[in-house]
Amino acid sequence: MPLPSAGSHHNNKLHVKKGDTVVVLRGKHKGQTGKVLLALPEAAKVVVEGVNLVTKHVKPSASNPQGGIEQREGAMHASKVALVDPETGKATRIRKTVVDGKKVRVAVKSGKVID
Repeated sequence: MPLPSAGSHHNNKLHVKKGDTVVVLRGKHKGQTGKVLLALPEAAKVVVEGVNLVTKHVKPSASNPQGGIEQREGAMHASKVALVDPETGKATRIRKTVVDGKKVRVAVKSGKVID
């Protein structure tokens, strides 16, 4: 039997999707909100716009002949972010419910359907 890769999880589902507005719950960026730019379910990580900026040294290439040092968003663990409730603007958990034969995400705090 093959060994699980580092950071592998049995359930690769995330509670957030690309395009969701989330708030950071832990760490030095606590309280910041942003849009999910990238969801990485295999690693259980998300990349949030304007949050967890890291400095990256970029080699010169055809698209960027100058190269140099640039700031870009780093991935953070998905458990550190929560969806923003569309009604209150605060962090909320989500519940999955079937509405009109379609499985949707519902904000626990307000009961509003998210997608």
